[in-house]
Amino acid sequence: MPTAPVIHSDVPGSFAWGVFHERHPRLVEQVLGALPYGPAERAEVERLLAESITGVLEPLAESAHDHAQWLEWGQGLWGRPWDEAPFLWAESYFYRRLLEAIGYFRPGAWQGIDPFAPFKNAELAGTAVDDELAALSRLDGLPDPRRARALLSSALWGNRADLSFRITAEAGGPIASDLVADESATLWDELDRTSGGRVCVVADNAGRELLPDLVLIDHLLSRTLAAQVVLYVKPQPYYVSDATMADVLASVVRLRAASSEAAEGVGGRLWQAMNDGALVVRSHPFLSAPLPFHDMPADLRAEFTGAVMTILKGDLNYRRLVGDRLWPPTTPFTATVGHFPSSVTALRTLKSDVVVGVDAATLARLDGSGTPWRTNGRHAVVQVGLRR
Repeated sequence: MPTAPVIHSDVPGSFAWGVFHERHPRLVEQVLGALPYGPAERAEVERLLAESITGVLEPLAESAHDHAQWLEWGQGLWGRPWDEAPFLWAESYFYRRLLEAIGYFRPGAWQGIDPFAPFKNAELAGTAVDDELAALSRLDGLPDPRRARALLSSALWGNRADLSFRITAEAGGPIASDLVADESATLWDELDRTSGGRVCVVADNAGRELLPDLVLIDHLLSRTLAAQVVLYVKPQPYYVSDATMADVLASVVRLRAASSEAAEGVGGRLWQAMNDGALVVRSHPFLSAPLPFHDMPADLRAEFTGAVMTILKGDLNYRRLVGDRLWPPTTPFTATVGHFPSSVTALRTLKSDVVVGVDAATLARLDGSGTPWRTNGRHAVVQVGLRR
C-alpha cells in the first residue's frame, strides 16, 4: 500500500488547524448554550478547550471505563502538544474528552445525556424534512434505475441545503456536475450481481442525513438487492451529529409518523425489517476510535467479512477508510482500500483535505477554480473498490 504524510493540525491556516482554533470554540459555545450544564461541567469543558489549543495531551482518569484502551491508542503521545498528534487522533480524542467533561459516562444527572441531541432533534423536526418526505411519493412512479439513482444521490449529498428528493429525482443537473468521481454504475452492477447477499452500511450523521440513508436501505431490501442490511452506528455521541441507535429509532419513528404515504410506508417496512432481522443495527467501540479502519480489531473485521458490499457514508468514514493523509489526489481509490475485508463503496461529500481517485483533468480544473473545493462541501465522490 502506498504511503503519504499523515495530517496534523500544526500548520496555521490549514483546515486541520482551523478545526481546533475556530470550529471547536464555536462548538463549545453551542454545546454550553444548548443545555443548562452546571458550573462544574462548564468549567471542565472550558478547560478542555484551552488544553486542546495551548496545552498537552492528558490521558483519561483511571476511573474512566475506557482508560486502558485510550492509554494504548495514545502510546507515545501523552504529554505532547495536541497539534503533534495526528489530526484524526486528536479530533477524536477531543470528542471523547468532551463527553467526559459534561459527565456523560459518570453516575449522576448528566449520565447518558447526548450533548448534541438539541441540534439533532431540531433538524429532524424541521420543515425541510417535511418537504423531503412529501417528495418521496414522486419517486414511486419512476423506473427502478432512475429511482435508485435518485435515492443514492440523496444519501450522498445528505443535508446540503438546496437538495431534496424532488431535486435528486431529476436526471443530471448540478448534482452530477459537482461529482469529483462517480462510480455509481459499478455499485449498482455489483449489487445486481450479488443480489440477495448481506450489505453493510456504516452511518455518518443523524437527522436529515440519516433519513435518506434509511430510505436507500429500504430500497435495497424491498428490491431484494440485499437479503439483510447491517447498519453500523456510533456507540456514543460523536463528532456533533454522528448517528447512534437513539438517532436511528428517532428517524424510523419520524418516517412512520410522516403525513406522506410513501414515507410512512418506508418507516413501516423498516420497522418490520428490524423485527424480522432483515435490518440489523450494530455498533462497536472501534467506531469511535481515533484510528483508521486499517487498524480495526479482528472481531469487527470478521463482521464485515462476507458482506457483498460495505457502504461507508460521510467524510469521517472516508478519512478512516483511505487514511487521514495528504495523498496525491490522483492516487487510485483501490490502492488505499485493499485492506478492507469486503467490497466497499464510499459515499462522501468533501469536507476535509483528504481525497483520492480524482483523474488528472478534473484535478487541474478544480485546482484552477480558486475555491477550497476539498473542504467547502460543494463536491462529492461515489467510489467503489471491489474485492473478489
